[in-house]
Amino acid sequence: MASESNIIYIGMTNNLIRRVVEHKNEIIDGFTKRYKCNKLVYFESSCDVKSVLEREKQLKRWGRCKKIYLIENSNPEWKDLSIGIDY
Repeated sequence: MASESNIIYIGMTNNLIRRVVEHKNEIIDGFTKRYKCNKLVYFESSCDVKSVLEREKQLKRWGRCKKIYLIENSNPEWKDLSIGIDY
């Protein structure tokens, strides 16, 4: 998730649509609400919970430049990928 000023939030969920709705509606207090990170700009999916947890930890250790490169490699305009998803 990202804000309009490109503040980046990394998290994991077992239900992407539910989590996007929570962020967009600022339902849960915390980082994303404080910094208005409500734009889905990148996501990965897997059925293997262990690998998802490891990937989340890996991404959180990365510096900002590396995270931006990852996002811009697949979404150069930082478009909200949740637009058009039924929720």
